[in-house]
Amino acid sequence: MTKEAKRSVSPGDGRRIEALDVARGVALLAMAIFHFTWDLDNFGYVARGLAGEGGWRLFARCIASSFLVLVGTSLVLAHARGIRWRPFFVRLGQVAAGALAITVVTFFVTPGSFVFFGILHHIAVASLLGLLALRLPWFATALAAVVVVALPTIVRSASMEPMALAWIGFAETPPITNDFVPIFPWFGAVLAGMALAQLGQSKGAVERLRALNPALSRLRPLAFLGRHSLAFYLIHQPLLFGLVFLATQVAPPDRTALLDDECRRSAIFGASSAEMCPRFAACAASRLSEAGILEAAIQNRTTPEQAGQIQTIVSICAQSSP
Repeated sequence: MTKEAKRSVSPGDGRRIEALDVARGVALLAMAIFHFTWDLDNFGYVARGLAGEGGWRLFARCIASSFLVLVGTSLVLAHARGIRWRPFFVRLGQVAAGALAITVVTFFVTPGSFVFFGILHHIAVASLLGLLALRLPWFATALAAVVVVALPTIVRSASMEPMALAWIGFAETPPITNDFVPIFPWFGAVLAGMALAQLGQSKGAVERLRALNPALSRLRPLAFLGRHSLAFYLIHQPLLFGLVFLATQVAPPDRTALLDDECRRSAIFGASSAEMCPRFAACAASRLSEAGILEAAIQNRTTPEQAGQIQTIVSICAQSSP
């Protein structure tokens, strides 16, 4: 998180607001749960695509929204009475460096879906854009949040789909990437957090939250996580990813069962899927393994040439299964 996301203090008062640190800690644990599920999905321990569907997709969006709301809230608390430029840019540089590291690592680990504008990239840009709203009244900031959230439902263009423009948020088709948090509509969550903090300052809510500090002493582990959110964010996913990878070396998932499930979900054999899919899965698993591309196919990390091989194998197995 940015300096604003880490410092739960209001200007001129060094006392932290533990409730914000705790909230951030809860969001971090929720993020770890989601990333662990994504890792299980990626390595084939659960139904393919599970982490991007239904309740899990909603869960991920709630997590991202909570982080961005807290970024906006903390931005106001830290700089409403005057922007503290030096700590702001120091922390901004750390977040930008973390975002760059994620891009580089994911480019090599998952080249077909590397992260070019994820949550950290968004926080870095949103921290700068948010400075423009610091002096606005809360209702103006709230109105701006509504506009930012609503605009992408109205403005869509295929010309905005290149990677150099997709991060803005107006592309008709979202890019293929493991983490995508474009400016529109997600900057609306940052503005919403700013509006809440601006309103809270005018109503004395900041001091009331700070008064809860003693009552939250038992939640210090969560507050500790919240105070070290950037470090936790950068460390937890590589650790979880590595642990699941090690598990594949000891107890690999049943690839045939995974392909069987994929076949049934796609219903390529229609009403006969229950009968045909086991044969199709056994055929596909065998041929993909012989071609040395089974793992790449399962993890969606194929080259264009491998994708062509997979299509050929799928066609052969689909024809031979009935």
